[in-house]
Amino acid sequence: MWSGLGMLDASRGQICPREDRIGWRGRGRKSREEVAWHKRLAWLAICVPKRCSMADRDIIIGIDAGTSVIKAVAFDLSGRQIAAAAVPNRYDSGPNGAATQNMDRTWADCASALRSLGERVDGLARRTAALAVTAQGDGTWLVGQGDRPVGDAWLWLDARAAETTRRLAGHGRDAARFRATGTALNTCQQGAQMAHMDRHCPELLDRAEVALHCKDWLYLTLTGVRATDPSEASFTFGDFRTRSYSDLVIEALELRGRSHLLPPILDGSRDTHPLSNAAAEATGLLAGTPVSLGYVDMVMTALGAGVHTGTPGAACSTIGSTGVHMRAVRDEDVTLNGRSGYVICLPAEGMVTQVQTNMAATLNIDWALRVAADLMSETGHPHDYADLVARIDGWLARSEPGALLYQPYVSEAGERGPMVNANARAGFIGLSAGHRFPDMMRAVVESLGMAARDCYGAMGELPRELRLTGGAARSGALRGILAASVGAPVRVSAREEAGAAGCAMMAAVAIGAYPDMESCVAEWVTPLLGEAEAPDPALQTTYADLYPAYAEAREALEPVWDRLADHRDRRTTPEIDAPRTAQGGS
Repeated sequence: MWSGLGMLDASRGQICPREDRIGWRGRGRKSREEVAWHKRLAWLAICVPKRCSMADRDIIIGIDAGTSVIKAVAFDLSGRQIAAAAVPNRYDSGPNGAATQNMDRTWADCASALRSLGERVDGLARRTAALAVTAQGDGTWLVGQGDRPVGDAWLWLDARAAETTRRLAGHGRDAARFRATGTALNTCQQGAQMAHMDRHCPELLDRAEVALHCKDWLYLTLTGVRATDPSEASFTFGDFRTRSYSDLVIEALELRGRSHLLPPILDGSRDTHPLSNAAAEATGLLAGTPVSLGYVDMVMTALGAGVHTGTPGAACSTIGSTGVHMRAVRDEDVTLNGRSGYVICLPAEGMVTQVQTNMAATLNIDWALRVAADLMSETGHPHDYADLVARIDGWLARSEPGALLYQPYVSEAGERGPMVNANARAGFIGLSAGHRFPDMMRAVVESLGMAARDCYGAMGELPRELRLTGGAARSGALRGILAASVGAPVRVSAREEAGAAGCAMMAAVAIGAYPDMESCVAEWVTPLLGEAEAPDPALQTTYADLYPAYAEAREALEPVWDRLADHRDRRTTPEIDAPRTAQGGS
């Protein structure tokens, strides 16, 4: 439990891009009638050349390529999950916080997941109406001549750009960059990483023809089209209000000389491209099948889990290795507080998500359990990790709520929400001789609730209802802690694969199965939300009293973290291994 479309080429019966609709500054607006007409043409392009009926194409595939696993999930056109296949994803750690992923291997693993899905679903290829792809966000995936990788991709976990990030964030131009993107600069982002490359290893950028993200790379291998989506384009290099690139932002990142590397912006809820012959052979699907480029995985997961259902005051948190906390608002209603978080576009007209993320959520629990396991092994009593996980609820039941504070900044990359500080580190506050391991374990779990409260507070008004996704949301104890921490009822979606569902919903709208995203949400998302679980009044009072001390401790510890970082820098720095357990998010 703890664990719109391109024009139809009539000569080929395929969907192909229009040059005047896909440019480096974004996609031109089309009327609702024009979008509907192109969708009808696209549906004919799918069915007519292969002499099949609409009823034959009853499946949409969603691909979710996370940091640790790549999933391919089949849904019917009404959103019911039919089958899923998964392939482990791997990355490599190196000196100075390097975290890289082999791009060819990532594509091979994606193709393998699709072939495995074909073994689970009879007639998958002929039944697939469309497929869509989302993936881990941020990072830098450089592609050069012949659409070949320049080298291994830099992941969002990569910490090598930390000093460059501090320098750029301290420059006077960063305030204007933040107002445009709505997003605080941090080491995981492509802009910071490219700026670091430009200064320290320019040969990488010299050999590149385009800078992509993970999902963009997979879209290129599926279709042969170099593109990115409005979400990552605008929070990295653009303006969320226009969903296009911004010269001001590019200049603030000192990348004007590299702006030719930024790909065209493509909205996968409106535009698709056909699966290439080479990708069809690799995946077992049919050439010409429409492929939709999804938005970044954070927002796809939230879309599939219920962030955008029209319910006033609703928000969505994903509690996995990282913690992602977001609410959907109109782009004109965004209020930027401080200098942290993200604003990420939704695939819905004028809608964005305000986002705050914790670099480490359940990674803190993993750390505490592995400390316990190591201690027991040292004394000759090795314990299986899964057995320790099963004991968490028992430890929570035997400990007093709010007895200790724990700051959940266990990531080597520090923290990025609600403050950005690469030097932030975890620690307990309030320990006495009477405390035991269950008390410490409860403080670690409670810190996930405190961190959620901290992040939503930075966005303004606290949620009136909190939708939860992620493996840890299956724990009743954790749901209770989160509800009490934010002071709102929680609901858990029955959707098993929210990220894959989110991008599949974009494909469903793109091919005309639904007239707009709101109609798709009404059938794919809202019916799967569980009953509301109200917070326990006593626990809510306890955490309301505790939170000010948590926030004050965070602020007071910042100079201490900085001094510790200086101390570490003066020593011989050992190689840093990025955490190997990670879940898709940016």
